[in-house]
Amino acid sequence: MTDRLLNRTVFGNEENKNRVLTRDEAYTLLNNWVPNEKLRVHMQQVAYLMQRWAAEAEGLDEADQWRWEMAGLLHDADWEQWPDLHCRKIVEELEQRNVDPEIIRAIASHGPSYFGVDPVTTMDKMLYAFDELSGLVHAYSLMRETGYEGMDLAGVKKKLKSKGFAANVSRDDIQDACERAGISLDTLIAFIIKHQPMLSKQKA
Repeated sequence: MTDRLLNRTVFGNEENKNRVLTRDEAYTLLNNWVPNEKLRVHMQQVAYLMQRWAAEAEGLDEADQWRWEMAGLLHDADWEQWPDLHCRKIVEELEQRNVDPEIIRAIASHGPSYFGVDPVTTMDKMLYAFDELSGLVHAYSLMRETGYEGMDLAGVKKKLKSKGFAANVSRDDIQDACERAGISLDTLIAFIIKHQPMLSKQKA
C-alpha cells in the first residue's frame, strides 16, 4: 500500500476556505466517476451520516453541514476507475476546482494507514470513523430479512468480531478511528443504525 501514500500534509489553498461544489456539481462528479451503484450507495450513506453528525452532534449550520456531506459523498470517487490512484486523483481534482482545503484534507485522511495522512480535524476523524464501520453495518443489513429494522448493537458487534464476515472491512481501522475521534464504538454503531436507513426512506 505504500505506493498510495500521498507524501504531503497540506491540501488545497487556504484562500478557497468555504468554497464548495454545488450539490448538482458534486453529484455530477459522483455519477461520472462512479459507475458502480453499490459504491455510490456506500458514498451516499457516508455522506448522510456526515451531514447528520454535523447537524446533531456538532450543531453546525446548513452551509457547514454540506461541507461535511460533500466530503463523505466524494471520498471514494476515484476508487473504482483509478484504484492505483485512489485518493490522489480526487484530491487533485478538488484542488483544481478550488474547493475548501478542509474538505480535501478530510478526504485525504480517511485512510491514514493507506494514504499516510493523519486525521486532525473533527471532520477528518468522523469521515474515517464512518467509512469502514458503515460498510460493515450495511453488509449486515443485506443479510437480514428485515434489513435495518430491528437491528441492534449486539448483532453488529457479533459480526464485527467474526473475521469471516465482511472480511474486507478493517477492524483495526475501526478501532483506530474510534480512538482518534474519542467516541465509543457503541455510540458510533447506534448512530449508524439510527441514521443509515433513513437515506433510502428519504429518497423513496
